[in-house]
Amino acid sequence: MTVAIRLEAGNPYPLGARWNGHGVNFALVAPNAQQAELCLFDEGGTTQIACMRLPSNTGGVWHGYLEGAKPGLVYGYRVAGNYDLQHGHRFNPNKLLLDPYARLVVGQYEGQDLFRSDNPADTASIALKARVVHEEYDWEGDMSPRTPLSQTVLYEMHVKGFTKLHPQVPPKLRGTYAALAQPAVLDYLQHLGITAVNLLPVHHRADEARLQKMGLSNYWGYSSIGFFAPERRYWSGRDGTTPISEFRDMVKALHGRGLEVILDVVYNHTAETDECGPSLSFRGIDNALYYHLQPANRSFYVNWSGCGNCLNISEPRVLQLVMDSLRYWVQEIHVDGFRFDLASILGRDAHGFSGKAAFFSALMQDPVLAQVKLIAEPWDLGPHGYQLGGFPSGWLEWNDQYRDTMRSFWLHQWPSLGNFAKRFAASSDIFQHRNRLPHASVNFITAHDGFSLHDLVSYNHKHNESNGEHNRDGHHHNHSWNCGVEGPTNNQDVLQLRARLKRALLATLIFSQGTPMLLAGDELGHTQRGNNNAYCQDNELSWINWENADRELTDFVKRLLALRAQHAALRYDDWHAEGESDDPVSITWLKSNGQPMDAEQWDKKSCYGIGIGLHNHKDGGRCLLLFNAEAQATGFALPEGSWKLVLDTSDPQLDPRQAKEKIDIPPYSVMMVLQEAVQQSPVKVQAARPA
Repeated sequence: MTVAIRLEAGNPYPLGARWNGHGVNFALVAPNAQQAELCLFDEGGTTQIACMRLPSNTGGVWHGYLEGAKPGLVYGYRVAGNYDLQHGHRFNPNKLLLDPYARLVVGQYEGQDLFRSDNPADTASIALKARVVHEEYDWEGDMSPRTPLSQTVLYEMHVKGFTKLHPQVPPKLRGTYAALAQPAVLDYLQHLGITAVNLLPVHHRADEARLQKMGLSNYWGYSSIGFFAPERRYWSGRDGTTPISEFRDMVKALHGRGLEVILDVVYNHTAETDECGPSLSFRGIDNALYYHLQPANRSFYVNWSGCGNCLNISEPRVLQLVMDSLRYWVQEIHVDGFRFDLASILGRDAHGFSGKAAFFSALMQDPVLAQVKLIAEPWDLGPHGYQLGGFPSGWLEWNDQYRDTMRSFWLHQWPSLGNFAKRFAASSDIFQHRNRLPHASVNFITAHDGFSLHDLVSYNHKHNESNGEHNRDGHHHNHSWNCGVEGPTNNQDVLQLRARLKRALLATLIFSQGTPMLLAGDELGHTQRGNNNAYCQDNELSWINWENADRELTDFVKRLLALRAQHAALRYDDWHAEGESDDPVSITWLKSNGQPMDAEQWDKKSCYGIGIGLHNHKDGGRCLLLFNAEAQATGFALPEGSWKLVLDTSDPQLDPRQAKEKIDIPPYSVMMVLQEAVQQSPVKVQAARPA
């Protein structure tokens, strides 16, 4: 039974549903619609109890005020207008639609064909709805750690996968936001030495129908449908908590250990996929407003994301939605920054990508968002979509050229020393322009998308059969090496080689100039059994196995991060050319005889050993890093002076000792030798390889 309720006019701002202590104001952007209705539901969201027209339209915003309504109210919208595919309109009032500003989502999309916009069936009983939220929260003086970029170490993790098998987390909490606030987890993260957790998407998602029919899900979470609502599947459901309060508890606990929280956000597309996908929210509210449509035939979507659609951020109302969402997570949830998936899409307009696009300008002038960390995945699938180095000053960018060069240097010995040096020194050829600094380069060897570190040295080929796409999905060019045996083996020589390569890769990453990013589990020896695209594997293939963790490797990573934190010359905050004696730190590139590199050596294909010297002019301290990516040992003549060997990746148990005048660098190894204690404060280093 539907009850007749009258709405007052209300206000067009703020958007969404806001309780003012006496009632709730509803405001919905749908400028191309002819009518919008507010529908109210029972507590569980299955039975419609009232439906009424929003009485006012101001500048394309439909709005109304419901006197006496309170937080907890469950609601959705029906939006009517022309169903005109040639003009991009897919209005169908039989589709109950989720408020784009929903703070909490009720229900879960299960892939039903009834949600297609051309299907006449009514979806009210099974559609996603929003719950009106007004939650007070005691932050107890919580403050962002605001870690300087020169000291930042990112740690990319999945909320569920990180703790689902954690033996020191209570079973009922494993895989939840609450689990990340547990003392054992906080202790681990703090003692590891990272400074920021980068969480894979936590916005409410709707899994693709294709995956659901195979019994799979979009585990990584790159199928957002609610940009303000935390994913309920990571909520413990404990009494006295909500997904929002539990998320806040997690953030507060991480901040209490000095750890920042970075969110991976997906504003480039939505879970509504292509023209055959479901009408869950944006498509039914105002398809032509929210999405990029093909100019020649607006019944089809532009698909620069590869996921069926692209949000049109160049549209002011869509830009407003994204900005409001970002501010919400910073101001009300206290997160410290964002990593933007396929960020090139966000900088596109009718003329293509621009570093001066409206989205970047809006962020730069926003008093809240201009102060948080902003990280781009600097590419998409559209024309000229690869934009590494093209983002504005202040942005950090995932540097896949670093990833591929370092993998190939250690595993295949094909890039020149010149290429290796450029990537080691923060890729100045890419980033040293428009007032950008070395930390703009986010260096990584592995990320969620691709092989884990263990698998990188254990498989020549991807093994993604369990994804249901006949192994066609995932990266085809991984620059990996199985060390002679594909997959698991008991061959001790192979296992030792793999372990040595992992340590060398990790040392290279953590000592390189730029912002290092570790993939959670790499320091534990996590394997996905050769699956390099485990986006749909919500199971033990993806969950970190703490019981079988490689504790020796974990301790080694702690040691690497401690060395980075202790020695200022391994960090930086500006570019400087080589040889300027008044610089805080200078950098030198050395041949095996201890002399400076010459032009011939940089491009010599048979040479894969190099010494990199960092000289702290403030206290005279010198740090020398020695790299040998060849299969045999090589000698290196140390510069004049007394040196101490403090790290050898071929011997993770090495105790510091005095080094001889000539030192042998074992195969596939990195060494660090120190002349004196190095100044422990952010310093400047040279930009890139010499000419």
